Amino acid sequence: MTKGGSQMAIAGPEANRDPSQQSDTEAAYELVMDAIVTQKLAPSQKVSENIFTEKFGISRAISRNLIERLIARHFLVSVSPRITVVAPLTLLEIKQSFTLRKILLPEIFALAAPKVNYPALHALNERIHGMLPPKDDAAALEVLKLNKQLNEMLCEQAGYPQMLDWARQLELTAMRIYWLYIKVTNSFFYSREQTEMSINVLQSEDPARIKRVMYDLLSQTEERILNTVFSHKQFNTQDLIV
Repeated sequence: MTKGGSQMAIAGPEANRDPSQQSDTEAAYELVMDAIVTQKLAPSQKVSENIFTEKFGISRAISRNLIERLIARHFLVSVSPRITVVAPLTLLEIKQSFTLRKILLPEIFALAAPKVNYPALHALNERIHGMLPPKDDAAALEVLKLNKQLNEMLCEQAGYPQMLDWARQLELTAMRIYWLYIKVTNSFFYSREQTEMSINVLQSEDPARIKRVMYDLLSQTEERILNTVFSHKQFNTQDLIV
């Protein structure tokens, strides 16, 4: 049910395309989002159909579609009719992202807790921590994708497709933020003990406790990331680029 709802929420004009075109578009979307997360497309960098075509080897039609889609999702910003840039990544963006996550995710996790596949959740958590510390950028990106997958595994069980779509967008934004931390510290933003404790809290199926613990965990993570940003000279610019 949630999978179908999510596709309805993000497909838009692509809904009438044949499956191969949709597959190509989704692969291109992931390729471009990976570049935004890892800052191969840096915050505030100018982008265009030509740049996407040359850099990623995708067609102009797909490039045009991606630009429209990424603007709608706030990962690109149209600053004039002729100029589009990667969305900035500033302290304000970090604070706003965590504010939204603290509002939304504790509620979603509380709703999802009774329906979660906990053996699968534990297994995914073990995969994440088995890859730490990441040996290179590719491994760091894979860790972030697995963490996103873990959170989405939880969100899918809440039973609200539109809420799931919001959560997925927040997870992509969080990947941009977490990339800063993982690159600077070469470590994960949650310890194995923290994630296991969180899973155990979910298994309690106590909504009030789940909301409280998840809110506290997100607040601690926000503080840790902001402290990392403030303590590194290379971040004393408008855009947080590593």
